[in-house]
Amino acid sequence: MLGWLVAKQVLGWGDGFLNTTLVNGATGKNFGHNGATTVSFVAGGDWANVLAAVNASQQAYQPFVTIQFGHNDQKKAANISIDQYTTNLENLAREARSAGAIPILVTPLSRRNYDTSVSPPKIIENLSNETAHTIIAANNVQANYIDLNRASTDYLNAIGPDAAYTYNLNPTDQTHLNNQGSIVFGGIVANLMLEAIPGLKTDLSVNPALTLAVSNGTYYWPGGEPMSFGGPGTAIDW
Repeated sequence: MLGWLVAKQVLGWGDGFLNTTLVNGATGKNFGHNGATTVSFVAGGDWANVLAAVNASQQAYQPFVTIQFGHNDQKKAANISIDQYTTNLENLAREARSAGAIPILVTPLSRRNYDTSVSPPKIIENLSNETAHTIIAANNVQANYIDLNRASTDYLNAIGPDAAYTYNLNPTDQTHLNNQGSIVFGGIVANLMLEAIPGLKTDLSVNPALTLAVSNGTYYWPGGEPMSFGGPGTAIDW
């Protein structure tokens, strides 16, 4: 059985992934919280909690640790260079592996900010550096990675802004996800993991309707009719 430990994914895809895609006794915990960087997550003791959970779970489970950062590391106030960001990710992956877990680096989920000056509107790809360097970090330490940024950007471009905004945590927040958005992008994460590590198919399962919708680039809302916010408003970053 697998034990999943999700670093830095509160109000994102983490809960949707843990609550809707784990099967056959696989279980997990989301250690994420708002505002964390690759520096603060370690300095504040959160990473130590992840490693402790790895140690506590490995007699009963094969622990996996998914690691996604970038949204806060890129902010000027964080004072984290792209090279330091890369090194920090490499260190997290190494430490997770040394503790007995299998690390999976995850490129940052796209924000739902669109360039509406073009037709059709396209996602503003403002996490490209963090995405590229997450992949570099994974390759440098020979860790698995999934490119959630590419997958989420492609899906958001396919469905367009009006549909994408229904996944907002609130009408003006184009970064965090509501429960339905967490399920959608958690399912995307699970499918990316299944592509990267086929052996996970006994422990991960995604709703076929969600998988088909994402594959076809069509809008998906879990469990019924979507709520409507009537427009994006002003973006709020995390």
